[in-house]
Amino acid sequence: MKIRQLVLAAAVVATGATALLSGTAFAQAKQQYMPVLSYRTGPYAPNGTPIANGIVDYYRLTNARGGINGVKLLIEECETGYDTARSVECYERLKGNNGGAAVIQPWSTGATFAITEKAPADKIPLVTLGYGRSESADGTVFKWNFPLAGNYWVAGDVIIQAIGKKEGGLDKLKGKKIALVYHDSPFGKESLPILQERAKMHGFQLIELPVTAPGVEQKATWLQVRQSRPDYTILWGFGVMNSTALKEAQATGYPREKMYGVWWSGAEPDVRDVGEGAKGYNAVALQNSSDFDAKVVKETLSSLHGKGQGTGPKEEVGQVLWLRGAMSAMLTVEGIRAAQERFGKGKVMTGEQVRWGLENLNLTQAKLDALGFSGVLRPISTSCQDHMGATWARISTWDGKAWKISSDWMQGDEQIIKPMVKANAAKYAADKKLAPRTPADCQS
Repeated sequence: MKIRQLVLAAAVVATGATALLSGTAFAQAKQQYMPVLSYRTGPYAPNGTPIANGIVDYYRLTNARGGINGVKLLIEECETGYDTARSVECYERLKGNNGGAAVIQPWSTGATFAITEKAPADKIPLVTLGYGRSESADGTVFKWNFPLAGNYWVAGDVIIQAIGKKEGGLDKLKGKKIALVYHDSPFGKESLPILQERAKMHGFQLIELPVTAPGVEQKATWLQVRQSRPDYTILWGFGVMNSTALKEAQATGYPREKMYGVWWSGAEPDVRDVGEGAKGYNAVALQNSSDFDAKVVKETLSSLHGKGQGTGPKEEVGQVLWLRGAMSAMLTVEGIRAAQERFGKGKVMTGEQVRWGLENLNLTQAKLDALGFSGVLRPISTSCQDHMGATWARISTWDGKAWKISSDWMQGDEQIIKPMVKANAAKYAADKKLAPRTPADCQS
């Protein structure tokens, strides 16, 4: 397995420079070890690469800003190929390196399901920005999981709200047909509970059409779409599945403006090969779409890429997936910063301490603006009961050349989502024979 170790200290100036620290040097450097599980190879590489570049760029930017109260970040990247078994292998190989991992981002729903079973014993928190187990928003059951900024059920709920708004109200969905073309994997199946619930509430027919991964063959699926003639189609794909779906929609004459994608189906790699053929296609945005004017984007270009220290091509800085990687990296950094506020500024934090920090995030708009995320993110506030911290999203639309935000801010309906999270978390706890956390545990 290919493992790349990047020491992101001020002395490292060459792009992609690598080095290995001895145990003594590591101790003297006082660096926080940050493993990165990435997929730069395989069928999902076009999507995984900009995410990884955004993560590494933001960690480098954090070092350029002076670290976290002086503590610099040490990054080790491990290639997973978006494969669950390889992701678990990376996790096992990296979790104890360089003083131990204080936080892990699995970057795959399948990997999240697997590593969720290991994290409590290893005492390593998992940050899953917009993916993973939707019910893990309940921190009273999932002590070590943090689906920050939104889960799949927020995405599905906002899509239905957007379709309802287009029709003139959710009550107008009665009798409509909505097709769901979804990745036949844990990731794709996470869409089913919320969409089935909304179908029951509003009386529309949900036509479920699973697609075998990676999704390069969809002719039979789109023949079903053509035959059933749905009023709308939701695309819940990732990687090559998305561009394939859009090409098939174009070939069968299905209107792209009637299509809505999950936030993993709404980035530049998904539409680049289709171009004008995808014009009018919509996707829910995990708060952000592309944003080339964001302060964090401009700072990354000047502080890193302008000095030859950027991770990938500078043209992708500010694109959807680069920015999402940077968002996720920022949230892990702020979790560490919050932990330092309690356990000691300027100290290297343990996984247990970072878990506390992630559970006590209070990212006000002023804090987000200062970090360069004005207009990109709304405030995020977590607690023992709420490991998600926000339920906001927007709709973006492809205009043939770029993604443009096409809606106001929309909030997932918590009256629907919270009971679903609670019920599914309780089922998980019962299945695993777990006792929910006590008030005293919530204070620990």
